Amino acid sequence: MELKLSKPICFFDLETTGIDIGKDRIVEISIFKVFPNGNKESKTWLVNPTIPIPAQTTAVHGITDEKVANEPTFNELASQVYAMIKDSDLAGFNSDRFDIPLLAEELLRAGVDFDMKGKVSVDVQTIFHKMEERTLSAALKFYCGKGLENAHSAEADTMATYEILKAQLDRYPELENDMKLLSEFSTRKKIADFAGMIAFDKDNEEIFSFGKHKGVKVDKVLETEPGYFSWIQNADFPLYTKKVLTAIKLRKLNNKLN
Repeated sequence: MELKLSKPICFFDLETTGIDIGKDRIVEISIFKVFPNGNKESKTWLVNPTIPIPAQTTAVHGITDEKVANEPTFNELASQVYAMIKDSDLAGFNSDRFDIPLLAEELLRAGVDFDMKGKVSVDVQTIFHKMEERTLSAALKFYCGKGLENAHSAEADTMATYEILKAQLDRYPELENDMKLLSEFSTRKKIADFAGMIAFDKDNEEIFSFGKHKGVKVDKVLETEPGYFSWIQNADFPLYTKKVLTAIKLRKLNNKLN
């Protein structure tokens, strides 16, 4: 089954220096873009992360400091990456919880004002886990009947994710071939920022989902403890979380002025 698209969708995968969204860096990124008319384009970049790649991470994806020493930094690639994804929905494997948040951090560090307004994200891992509870390699074997060659290569993982989503649509007639509905199905919880530190409650209002104010409306905390905003802005929180919190604060100030 081919995807029914109203706009392009970019399947992508990152290999990184680690799993800390705020601190780790991309060492490889692969993007596979599918257009509504069926056209496709792909691009894979090795990236110099500008920080050492830990040995235990190299053991997973095989990318060493030496391999990326002469590759461009993400700052140098950011405009090309953004140009490829800016008009597209996004899809990946565990992308909602890791790849999109980390990519957003890299783009923001590079001065690209990235957000998900006007886009949806489809997390193929979440669909898989809701349906079968397995891993990427098992998903490819289960849905497509093939082994995953070069696992933990960004390009191989990206193409596997694309093949799996198409096969999921073939296997499950109850899944709509619609990116917005697939995004809703593959979303674990509704969050305001990529890192999940600011979520939405049953009234669709932002609440903190961590720390001493967990479950408390953001508006209320900003009003009763204004120093909490400054603490987050000056602490080691993801840049996108800070951006979302600033937008909430500005919205609150504008509402007061109006």
